[in-house]
Amino acid sequence: MKIEIDQENCIGCGSCSALAPETFAMNDDGKAEVKNQEGSSDEDTLEAAKSCPVSVIHLTNEEDKKIYPED
Repeated sequence: MKIEIDQENCIGCGSCSALAPETFAMNDDGKAEVKNQEGSSDEDTLEAAKSCPVSVIHLTNEEDKKIYPED
């Protein structure tokens, strides 16, 4: 799974790093960043992406098919 974060629009709530701490971390600016693309399980990473109140976490599979957010 490929993870991308739109840091410009991240509000820094921290839910992603709380739910998938092996994948996400908060940087010095208080914004989420990817710590390890394969850190947490896919299920935890998806749950973390869904917890983002501003939907700035984008997940795609190996074939670049969008997993989340759905259109």
